[in-house]
Formats: sequence, structure tokens, C-alpha cells
Amino acid sequence: MIQSRRWNERDRYDNDIYLTDERWGHITEPANHPEMLAYEDELRQTIRSGRRKQDALNPQKYRYVKAFDNLAEFNTHIVAIVLFRFTEDEHGTPLPNNYIVTAYQKEIG
Repeated sequence: MIQSRRWNERDRYDNDIYLTDERWGHITEPANHPEMLAYEDELRQTIRSGRRKQDALNPQKYRYVKAFDNLAEFNTHIVAIVLFRFTEDEHGTPLPNNYIVTAYQKEIG
């Protein structure tokens, strides 16, 4: 099943990263992070210019973080979790497949 891409952004390290409609729906569900509905542009900025840290236990997982002064409640940062994977083209050549798994707001610092 091919999931539709909501948007693509390029990070500061020149990696193409995308968000699917399915993941955005999951992120903004009432039981998850509905406050993110009003902060999609800030999520895009987080991918474009946020700090990035590789997960110690899963080297394919990165955490992008960026501070904002207009977030919900007392939150100070947007955090996006991105998986770096690969897919293949029709000739078997590996192609990057980097996508946002989740995103949320957090008070840091």
C-alpha cells in the first residue's frame, strides 16, 4: 500500500524527509498530540533547521528538536522522530526513504 506524502522537506544535512497523511493523522489524534494541529509549519521548520541527534540504540532513528516561543501550554520545543530507511527502485538500486514517525511538543530547559 502506497501512502500519500503530505510534504517533503530537506534537512540541514541535505537529507530528504517526508511526512505522510497517515502519520499526520496519527500524530494529531485526540489520544496522541492534538495540539500539533496548529503547528504543522513549525514541524516543517524543525525538520529544515532543528538540531538532530542519533538514537543510541537504533542508529536509523533520529530526534530533531527546535525551540519556538509560541507553542501550546508551557512547551518550548517541537520534537520530531525520523526513521532513516531505504527502499529500492525498479533496478534494485537503494533509495533513501526517510520519514517522520511522530512529533510532539515538549518543555525543555
